[in-house]
Amino acid sequence: MPEPNILRIAQQGEPILAQRAANVTNLHDATIQNLIDDMQATLLAANGVGIAAPQVFISLRIIIIASRPNPRYPDAPLMEPLAMINPEICWQSPDTCTGWEGCLSVPDARAPVSRSNHLRVRYLTRKGEIIETEYVGFVARIIQHECDQLDGVLFPERVTDATEILSEAMFQKIMIK
Repeated sequence: MPEPNILRIAQQGEPILAQRAANVTNLHDATIQNLIDDMQATLLAANGVGIAAPQVFISLRIIIIASRPNPRYPDAPLMEPLAMINPEICWQSPDTCTGWEGCLSVPDARAPVSRSNHLRVRYLTRKGEIIETEYVGFVARIIQHECDQLDGVLFPERVTDATEILSEAMFQKIMIK
């Protein structure tokens, strides 16, 4: 198995980030399995908690969820990285919460975004198993954020008040207080 590569991350304005990604149909192909490894390595190197394949210029419905405390999200819960292939949010709670979001493809911005606090998602594992399970809180937020990216939506499009979008430096200054 080749060593994972750190991939270039697409930035806001790149056309691939505005497109709906295609379903993965060849899950067991070595290129897909290597892509999952490369996405995970890229995510960890960038101190992210989630990444979608379009962010690395591949228009496929693959996301990696890897919540863990890091410099960008010091209070994130710890979980093992999880690849979700062809994820589908089956249900979202009507109760929402607003939380600060950032994005590896929008590197110098943070903003409060309202998301469902609880959801059920169905996806394929990298081995092809069908999983349907529920998530709450921060991990549910990550899943919604990454699934949005599979549909061509970046978090600034979910912001209700554009004046609340802050630079990363200003966000860090406010959060340290």
